[in-house]
Amino acid sequence: MRNVPLLWLKRKQESFKRYKVAAGNEVPMNTTIYDIAQRAEVSIATVSKVMNGNGRISTRTRTKVVRIMHELGYEPSMVASALTGKQTFTLGLLIPDLANPFFAEIARNIEDRAHEMGFSVIICSTDNKPERTQRNIRFFKQKRVDGVIIGTGDVDAATITGLLKSMPVVLIARDIPTLAVDAVRVDDFLGGRMAAAHLLESGHRCIAVVAEDELFVSSNERVRGYRAALEEAGVSYDPGLVVQVIPNPESAKAAAAELLEARPDLTAIFTCNDLLATLVIQAARERGLSVPGDLSVIGFDNTLHASIVYPALTTIAQPTEDMSRQVVDLLLGKINDPNVTTQKVIMLPELITRSSVGAVGKE
Repeated sequence: MRNVPLLWLKRKQESFKRYKVAAGNEVPMNTTIYDIAQRAEVSIATVSKVMNGNGRISTRTRTKVVRIMHELGYEPSMVASALTGKQTFTLGLLIPDLANPFFAEIARNIEDRAHEMGFSVIICSTDNKPERTQRNIRFFKQKRVDGVIIGTGDVDAATITGLLKSMPVVLIARDIPTLAVDAVRVDDFLGGRMAAAHLLESGHRCIAVVAEDELFVSSNERVRGYRAALEEAGVSYDPGLVVQVIPNPESAKAAAAELLEARPDLTAIFTCNDLLATLVIQAARERGLSVPGDLSVIGFDNTLHASIVYPALTTIAQPTEDMSRQVVDLLLGKINDPNVTTQKVIMLPELITRSSVGAVGKE
């Protein structure tokens, strides 16, 4: 047999080591951008642009390259990227409380969309405390995230303006109309009007509102919509029927109990989120009231809790999946081109009727 050159053997061995068999496909073990470019049938320059978030790359090509990066297990060094001023492919998400099912769903959907686009998400909750908010913002800066999504109401315009100087920012489920910042939200005014109108159509005239405190612009808009519906129906607005609560379960439930004690003439309550609705239902039951026989309850958000609570909750749905997709896409657009036009996206709410609202005087 002929002597085989030692150098040739070494090269073949190294080539063999670079591959492993996974689900019947050869996958490079030490993947490089050359492997990605070859598999995606694009140039190395295109892969580099996708990774660095620059240049004009179609959504289809970007998605294909990102998918292949996942398939090949390619993990660029985030630390090296940060030190060289390049993208870290991480986003920050600031929300008030993961215990709130609405924000839990928002966080999950944002993470899913970001992952599709090749980004990871660092999720921080503020618990509606300003000091935690500021600490989280400093943390995002230290981690050199590429952009931040804000869904909490305790971040003021000045703080957002300051943050915009160092990174792109997009708001979700809220907006500051006077500030040039991208935002994705539902039409809260319309949603509040729809909720009150549904109760009015069911014969209710003594309708209370349990809302989050005034920090939450979305709740203020929902209350404004409720008031507009009353006025359109010729029902007098009673400010005493609007209760603002600190957004924690104990305080909210206590406030609902006080409201039911003070106003035995109530026949319906509109709550500005589904979590508040479940607490109102609990408070009503503890007073011996049945829902919807003695008291009708309508929520806002259409979270998972709305369909599993008893009775199933009538609520105003927010399109959380579409909102999450839009907010991630807007943020990535800003990351790729800081000069892209600012957008205020307002989506339509939807009334979801279940069992927690009944006609006056009927079970």
